[in-house]
Amino acid sequence: MKANIKRLLGWLAVLISLIFSCIWAVWGTIENFHEGWYSLSLWENLFMFFFQYLLISLILVIAALLSLKWRIAGVISHLVLAGSCAWFFFGSHFSVIGLLIVIPLVGLGFLYYFGTPQPKKWAYLVLILIPSLIILALSIPQGIKIAQRVNDEDFGIRIVEGNGVSLAFAPRGPGWPDQGTAWEEAMEIVKYLAEDGLTLLETEQNIWRLPTVEEAVRSMMHHNVNAGGVYDPLTATAMYELTPDKETPIWDPHSQVIYYWTSDTRQDDDRYAYIIVYHGGVFSKRKTDGQDYLSFRAVKSLEPSDSQ
Repeated sequence: MKANIKRLLGWLAVLISLIFSCIWAVWGTIENFHEGWYSLSLWENLFMFFFQYLLISLILVIAALLSLKWRIAGVISHLVLAGSCAWFFFGSHFSVIGLLIVIPLVGLGFLYYFGTPQPKKWAYLVLILIPSLIILALSIPQGIKIAQRVNDEDFGIRIVEGNGVSLAFAPRGPGWPDQGTAWEEAMEIVKYLAEDGLTLLETEQNIWRLPTVEEAVRSMMHHNVNAGGVYDPLTATAMYELTPDKETPIWDPHSQVIYYWTSDTRQDDDRYAYIIVYHGGVFSKRKTDGQDYLSFRAVKSLEPSDSQ
């Protein structure tokens, strides 16, 4: 009877570890290919993949494997993990950090201490194999998709016409920075951008601007073909005939930037402005946000002679 209880507790611990490691494996893999995997270096991409996006999943699996091999080491590893989470999320509400993270991790450590899953070799196998298969199954199609992205490496002024738009997109430089920029800063920069898009002048030029949401959506492309985007301002959503991707001429596939600011502000809360994602999604962000992956690309309307 006692052996059965220990076996039940052990497999319960394995199951809990497996569920959480798989959840983080799914999240990490999806995020890696959404906002990561932009470097020209394969090794840098792999390093970010495993030690940034898959880190939590790896830690959970390692803590579980330690628990199977050495019970005390397993309890300590889960206590350290719980303490690290409490420190990292210090200030969060107890119902989130305490009930959903710290207490479950502590309890999981003691489940391993008092439980013994038998046969252990199967516990080792499922803890390693199942998250690995999930990562592999999600990575292969995403990797193929990224390998097929169009990149003509022309980061100068690009003309985009069709689907109701006729715009010039700024070249790499102050009007298209490869770094995080807040909305107000972006709105200010474009006012001083010279005609060539490469220089900031001392006086306002008002040649360049941020695109509207409508313009951004209608400009999106997939494999050098206009994606056929249409924007509904009532629901703040975009629909496409083709799903856009992080490709030239609009995006730099090897930039960490995956969101561009638009000039439009939310009507119900002017603290927020709309952004567009490389896959065409439209969302609102605080105007004060300026994370590394959030920037802008200035545009200007074309004169008849410009488009010829």
